[in-house]
Amino acid sequence: MNMKKMSFYFRLILSTIMLAATVSCVDDLDVEPQDDQNVLADELFQDIEGYQALIGAAYANLALTGPDGPESSNIANIDAGTSQYGRALMNLQTFSTDEAVWTYENDPGIGDIQRSIWSSNNVISAGAYARIRYMISVTNNFLAQSTPDLISSRGFNSEETALINQYAAEARLLRAMAYYHMTDLFGKAPLLLENDPPIGYEAPELDRVELFNFVEGELLDIEEELEEPRGFVGVDYGRADRAVAWMILSKLYLNAEVYTGQGRYADALTYINKILNEGGYSLANEYKNLFRGDNDVNEANSEIIFAIISDGITVQNFGPTTVMTNGAVGSLEQNGANLGVTEAGWGGAIRVSPQFADKMLPSDDRNTLITDGRSANITNITDPATGFILEKYSNLTADGESGSDLTFSDVDFPMFRLGDVYLMYAEAVLRDGGGDQATALDYINQLRIRANAPQINSGDLTLDFIIDERARELYWELHRRQDLIRFSLFTGGVYNWALKGNSLINGTGIASFRDLYPIPANVVQSNDNLTQNEGY
Repeated sequence: MNMKKMSFYFRLILSTIMLAATVSCVDDLDVEPQDDQNVLADELFQDIEGYQALIGAAYANLALTGPDGPESSNIANIDAGTSQYGRALMNLQTFSTDEAVWTYENDPGIGDIQRSIWSSNNVISAGAYARIRYMISVTNNFLAQSTPDLISSRGFNSEETALINQYAAEARLLRAMAYYHMTDLFGKAPLLLENDPPIGYEAPELDRVELFNFVEGELLDIEEELEEPRGFVGVDYGRADRAVAWMILSKLYLNAEVYTGQGRYADALTYINKILNEGGYSLANEYKNLFRGDNDVNEANSEIIFAIISDGITVQNFGPTTVMTNGAVGSLEQNGANLGVTEAGWGGAIRVSPQFADKMLPSDDRNTLITDGRSANITNITDPATGFILEKYSNLTADGESGSDLTFSDVDFPMFRLGDVYLMYAEAVLRDGGGDQATALDYINQLRIRANAPQINSGDLTLDFIIDERARELYWELHRRQDLIRFSLFTGGVYNWALKGNSLINGTGIASFRDLYPIPANVVQSNDNLTQNEGY
């Protein structure tokens, strides 16, 4: 049995679940903090433990949903499981694409997401918005308590002050990541900062370009204040270091043409190269070990840049890896033993579109499709016996040992990893960002060699190849919607898949306004400064 080591992350999560719930209780998907003077009182921050508790609340918000276990949530009016940060991203980045089909469309909101017919009242997109806003609230609370004057007045010594300042840089990083997700998913957001009034404040709206500039500026400003890459390995596993900032900057610049109308591929390559040359990361030898229950300590640790923590005992959640282990169990196959969960799992909850399955062939080690006895086409959404399934995530360890629980996953979700950086390097080169074509080819072939896939030649390295190779390498890692949009394949009718545009078998084109999700209707109504995205 793999038990996660009691790292910084877990010590703080276990000690701050209640604080995470108290700092900002979210009601009706309204994530403005309520009166929190009882929490943010001076006495709480008279020692370093108070600051550790509050930064822990921010990290905990990535993994946990509420104070009373995985079925509790500090966001009201949404299923607790779907409100988890990684799960929220999964719903919007994965189930809106060709990568996954959710069988149980009676679950509120998910059917409209996977059929491309969501509205501003969709509870899934509204829950994602609220969870991201909650991260902004918690990090703002930390930063409000970390001003030089307050730290000085509380009598901290130089060592404690340096530690609080480092936590503050991490808080700004987590806040920037939240605004990056707002930029990508919603395209606009109210700007809430640490000095803004906590109650009744109607924050100004930033458009997508302004959000881009804010995130960029924050990350550049804190870069040198963050821990060096891999500086927390073996010490404080789970904290975000400088390479996480570089990764977000790389993503921001790679998608800048979508976000701002101006390509920034050379800038993307600058920060991609920082990760490659200064990060100290290396590819795991076996692809499958990246998605196993001990990926915090097995060889995958060398490749994972940042992860959302899961643990079947200490950090139970219905996040993406719990969903993608239980959900991948086929109703016909009863293959739960392969995935470290109960034999029946969730009864065939997830299948893939035939269009996605086509990209996985010919087979290599990344192809975990199960096709025997199954038809590729999903002719009935509620019939889990149709459509292919796959087994990417497993709650077993790399050595085949059982996880700590048969429902809740031990698999840490790899939000950022080196394999993606290799693919981004090649794409930036192909988009005239600079770099070296031979190096790009080498990075791609390193991934393919690991996967026991045939190596490619320079003539094969095209943007069309890259988008399909990203599907093969990174499926179910919450990148697909963003990738399809960057390649002009998400909306319109150039590329269709089952359920797109509410067309069951082959899909149909959808309007370009769906490249963004709507601002939740109640959020727009609560702030006169906010406007709705076009089309909603």
